[in-house]
Amino acid sequence: MSEIHFIVEEAPEGGYVAHALGVDIFTEADDLPALRELVRDAVSCHFDPAEKPSLIRLHITREEAIAA
Repeated sequence: MSEIHFIVEEAPEGGYVAHALGVDIFTEADDLPALRELVRDAVSCHFDPAEKPSLIRLHITREEAIAA
């Protein structure tokens, strides 16, 4: 696997939640810099060094409601 994709969403209680596509990796953090570090750590823990992806992609989504 050369890269892994994560969907990042704002958590209702604050902070961010990230989950990988096609792999059972989930993590959460209070802010985006901390989330990036936790995602790297989770990927390192999940994969053997020979199988570890060389690139992590974060797809950050944000929902916002406004009055019409």
